[in-house]
Amino acid sequence: MITEKNSKINDLLLNGFSKEDIGDDHLSTSLDTPMKPNAFEMSNNDKKKRIAILFSEIMDVLGLDLNDDSLQGTPDRVAKMYVEEIFSGLDPENKPKVTLFENKYQYNQVLVEKNITFYSNCEHHFVPIIGKAHVAYKSSGKVIGLSKLNRIVQYYAKRPQVQERLTNQIANELKTVLETEDVAVIIDAKHLCVSSRGVQDDTSTTVTTYYGGEFNNASKILELQNYINN
Repeated sequence: MITEKNSKINDLLLNGFSKEDIGDDHLSTSLDTPMKPNAFEMSNNDKKKRIAILFSEIMDVLGLDLNDDSLQGTPDRVAKMYVEEIFSGLDPENKPKVTLFENKYQYNQVLVEKNITFYSNCEHHFVPIIGKAHVAYKSSGKVIGLSKLNRIVQYYAKRPQVQERLTNQIANELKTVLETEDVAVIIDAKHLCVSSRGVQDDTSTTVTTYYGGEFNNASKILELQNYINN
């Protein structure tokens, strides 16, 4: 139930624009995913129970017959999917545990992990964002297991997202765990809020980039693009 307080908050201007001004446009308010201070006081099991109740209400309002054999289990399935799968990146307990190793190979050039498939969800319409992430780094003396690069991408993708924020969150996490500024992230994604509704453009994709340290110059950017495109 929307409280009077929440209703007043919803009427406030966001970055100087009203909800009507913003319309279907994306608005990113912070680098961190917006979370309530008490976001983790409720257990995951209790969250699933509550979501199932609320989603059944949505289905009921839409006029669906919850007594139908095919629909009876849908609220529970959606609740489990939300908490354990597509929004599991909201839970810090699911953050990848990263171990660094000494760079015994003495490999001091660029390492690129490309075409990391991810599935996220637009925080404005809660419909999928499907894309590829390409990440690169230059060792500061330590290296990371390749699968951990994929897991970092997946962790930040599995939450309601804005692509610009996702790009920066992955980059900042890589800089922290790898102890280097020499990090690059490129994301190319299709937003179903664009292709399946609204303007219904099924051909466009969105590209966002982060170039840090040694990657932040024209020659390195060109080198990285060549790696990705070949």
